[in-house]
Amino acid sequence: MDIHTDLFGTALLDFHQGNYTEDIGVLSDSMEDDVLPLPYLFRDYKQMPVIEKKALELSKGAVLDVGAGSGSHSLYLEVTGLQVTALDQSSGAIQVLKERLQQPGSKVLHENIWNHKGSYDTILLLMNGTGIFEKLDRVPLCLELLKKLLHKNGQILIDSSDLRFLYEDEEDGGLWVDSSKEYYGEVSFSLHYKGMESEPFDWLYMDYKLLETYATQAGFKIEMVQKGVHYDYLARLYI
Repeated sequence: MDIHTDLFGTALLDFHQGNYTEDIGVLSDSMEDDVLPLPYLFRDYKQMPVIEKKALELSKGAVLDVGAGSGSHSLYLEVTGLQVTALDQSSGAIQVLKERLQQPGSKVLHENIWNHKGSYDTILLLMNGTGIFEKLDRVPLCLELLKKLLHKNGQILIDSSDLRFLYEDEEDGGLWVDSSKEYYGEVSFSLHYKGMESEPFDWLYMDYKLLETYATQAGFKIEMVQKGVHYDYLARLYI
């Protein structure tokens, strides 16, 4: 995600400090423009989709919440007694996290996951966690880096969606996609907030079979633990 303008962090701070006037606009090169409601980013457990609830239920031990944002997942986990490290690249998100996470033992880190050093029982990658891979050709390296962050019996809980439904021809089942892309799940986004627009950034959606292939090649075992209601899923990776 574009961290130089940090529109995402600015929006989180505005909502957290009571200055909520508009939501984040999400612009895409291959999908319809969308809106990311700020109240949704501050949702509590009852408001979470079933995939997120399942991931929190399966979390154990020392947890690394990657791209923690406003801290919705971290807040729930720390209350349940787990040791939580909330990590984000956004300086605005970090300020919000530091004010919201209060339990002893919780940590907040302003850091890129690929530069992070640590060891965890659970790595949590939610809200299309495969997005942090950015491009398909980066997946093998990213999985190797994540593997180094796991305890011996650790796990990665990651969700994504299969975007095939956006491009599939209903009559013959063929895919009408941009031939310049290696994979139809490669998307470029930019954010729009209060008259400002971020630099474009790459984001990757992976169907389960493709994630399974890459995970297996990287030495992981993988299982689908939850299907969502709209082509989305939660997967568990472990050694």
